[in-house]
Amino acid sequence: QKELVDHFNCSSPISNVNFVACQLFALLMAMWFRIYLHPSKTSPFIRHVVATLLGFYLALFCFGWYSLHFLVQSGLSYSVMIFAGLEHMHKYCFIVTLGYLIVCQITRVYVFDYGMYSADFTGPMMVITQKITSMAFEIHDGKTNVVCVRMPSLLEYLSYNCNFMGILAGPTCSYRDYMAFIEGTCYQARHQENANGKENGKFKQSEPSPKNDVISKLCTCAISLAVYLSLYKLLPVEYSIDDYFVKSTPLYLQVIYLYLAMLALRPKYYFVWTLADAINNAAGFGFNGYNKDGSPRWDLISNLRILDIEFATSFKLFLDNWNIQTALWLKRVCYERCPVNPTAATFLLSAMWHGVYPGYYLTFVTGIGMTMAARAVRHNIRPYFLVSDSHKLVYDVITWACTQVAISYTVVPFVLLAVGSSLKFYRYDYPY
Repeated sequence: QKELVDHFNCSSPISNVNFVACQLFALLMAMWFRIYLHPSKTSPFIRHVVATLLGFYLALFCFGWYSLHFLVQSGLSYSVMIFAGLEHMHKYCFIVTLGYLIVCQITRVYVFDYGMYSADFTGPMMVITQKITSMAFEIHDGKTNVVCVRMPSLLEYLSYNCNFMGILAGPTCSYRDYMAFIEGTCYQARHQENANGKENGKFKQSEPSPKNDVISKLCTCAISLAVYLSLYKLLPVEYSIDDYFVKSTPLYLQVIYLYLAMLALRPKYYFVWTLADAINNAAGFGFNGYNKDGSPRWDLISNLRILDIEFATSFKLFLDNWNIQTALWLKRVCYERCPVNPTAATFLLSAMWHGVYPGYYLTFVTGIGMTMAARAVRHNIRPYFLVSDSHKLVYDVITWACTQVAISYTVVPFVLLAVGSSLKFYRYDYPY
């Protein structure tokens, strides 16, 4: 996904520095927020106010007056939620929120810098779009659900959409989970879940600390950033469509280069998403119960699983572990509700949400075919390799290689953006 990484892709080094500086500031504020504005020390009202004001400050610092679009988008959607009624609120909210995002994306791309990445204000709007629509569907579904989600106040609404932990890089989270974090009930709920409805006395005595997970994620960020800065200029994706490279390089080396170029690109996403996760954890948000050994889990809103991505043996496994919260959002608002061809509809919605560059649509249309093909292979061929462990190992190695190449091939237009360079890549007719 691009929305959380556009800031880090921007052409201006100053914008890169601003983004990283703001995220590090948010990390410090998160630790302060957890210690000094703990639910036991202050009211949810104060926590909402501080989280919202800090979020607006970071947005204004990074994007200037363009950050007013965040308020306009939120204000329009909140008005729809109030006046549309519970029956149709989620539909109108979806149309208005996504529509405003697309208008802003068209304006930015065709007025400013077509074909170039920039630190654009639509990145945070993409996350806000997810949050607003998720909330609307939660409230609508709550009518027939045992757990009812009430209509938020304006302060609660803005705090959920624009809090300082997620204003710049997300990730998306459930409105119910966010309110439980603000009110200080998230730990109690997870204690009860782990004991099948009964409080678990073993882990109830003290609130779990996110310190170890935050440190681990910050180490992952440092390694990811170092790898990215070391490799991304050495292995540019654009070189895969260079005329001399294509004509003078054997096909198998072109395939290997394409895989390595995409491998060098991914640590950028690992850095941004893992840092965002660490910020939320440092504030006390993201607790997801306990592991079997009693250690706390802080992966409630984690956005990726790096090892599962790099060693994925199917297209689906790769997507299931990449930008997890966006995948869950697409599943909730589209895949589970679309009566006709939900797979194609979900990929199309993902393309529309990402932006208006042709490369996005080429990638997600290709993704539809790749997903269908991967399902057919797994259903028809995999059973023949399950007769022994050695056969299964051979199958895993082959499908890992095929998955990595297929992902690389699919994502090239997403990186190239423009239709000309994307079609040039396809025109070379890589037979994989």
